[in-house]
Amino acid sequence: MSNIREVARLAGVSVATVSRTLASPERVLPETRDKVNAAVEQTGYRPNRMAVQFRSRRTGNLVILVPAIANTFFARVISGAQQAAQASGYRLLLCDTRGQAEIEKQFAELVHAHQADGVIQLRASDPFSDCSDSPPLVNACEVIQDGRHPTISLDNRGAARAMTQHLIDLGHRRIGLIKGPKSSPLTRDRVAGYEDALLAAGIPRDPALICHGDFTLHAGFEGAGNMLALPKRPTALFCENDEMAIGALKRIKQQGLRVPQDISLVGFDDIPFAAYCDPPLTTIAQPAEIFGRKAVEMLIALIEKTPLPERQVVVPFELTVRGSTAAPHTQ
Repeated sequence: MSNIREVARLAGVSVATVSRTLASPERVLPETRDKVNAAVEQTGYRPNRMAVQFRSRRTGNLVILVPAIANTFFARVISGAQQAAQASGYRLLLCDTRGQAEIEKQFAELVHAHQADGVIQLRASDPFSDCSDSPPLVNACEVIQDGRHPTISLDNRGAARAMTQHLIDLGHRRIGLIKGPKSSPLTRDRVAGYEDALLAAGIPRDPALICHGDFTLHAGFEGAGNMLALPKRPTALFCENDEMAIGALKRIKQQGLRVPQDISLVGFDDIPFAAYCDPPLTTIAQPAEIFGRKAVEMLIALIEKTPLPERQVVVPFELTVRGSTAAPHTQ
């Protein structure tokens, strides 16, 4: 079995340099790091992980707090995070918190217990709010705008404005909105974008056309039922995520209506199912995997104390037009 001395001899460096490279690669020149890594690969050397962790005071574990693990969008975020963590030699500890602050704090305590090195939080809640000196944390997707932690977000207001404008450009004036949870900043920003577009087009805001939801299939199904029961139903329905839009599509069809001939329908997120609905769903595409990948990259930078080019990253969105939208029959 190979040992650290063989690695040092092959790389042409000291044993101490090999040890430092394995424990704290950011403290070693890139060319030295490359030589050591090549020697490790060639010899098949496997360091004693517990010893490395003891010297570096790192565990190689990253905690990711997920508010709804069954949500398809978050599954894509996790996929991007897992790939980035593995590529950098870290392990991802997946924690389903159900959006509960107490559970988030319990999992975040893994950092204080030296069982993890940092946390990725996918909800607008700070599990270290009681700490004056917070451990490494990156806030992604639904973010806290207090400047305390690095964030990765989407321009949700701009995206909702663009989607609502798409419906207005088609000729729709009665546009229903099924929104997310009241407590979510995503809901706040998407409602604001919807209202921005209505105001710019001179369309009065009608409270009857705004329905509360919770980003679930059931909420979309129920919300669509409420909208279709109005004395004058909307000609278009904007759901603040694709899962609600898919639930709404089922309710619309159950009531004998056609999409988009009788009512246009749009979502948000561009989950994989969106393109396979009947009809395919017009939606806002946001790069979920990039949220996960960049969150891991930023967290590792915090852990390894390397400079962050940006502390607030805004990822791009794309309006993806498919077969679920068309001009209304009547103006």
